[in-house]
Amino acid sequence: MATQMIIRLDPFLKEKVSNLARKEGKNLSELVRELLEKYARERDMGAYIDNLWDKIGRRLSEKNISQTDIDEIIQKVRSSND
Repeated sequence: MATQMIIRLDPFLKEKVSNLARKEGKNLSELVRELLEKYARERDMGAYIDNLWDKIGRRLSEKNISQTDIDEIIQKVRSSND
């Protein structure tokens, strides 16, 4: 269930943003919801990292790279850095 949030805006800003929203076929509430969802999504580092690991995992699977292959590569790199 959606809840309400009260925010205070300068009247000029509210009018300007309302007009921009209307030009996009939205009302002010829809625009604010979209902006808040985008803000939260862009700043959710945990979700970003999870998505990144999923992407890496898919690419490794596509290339048939196994855990053993990864362990061997790590050992080679560590050996060459000593």
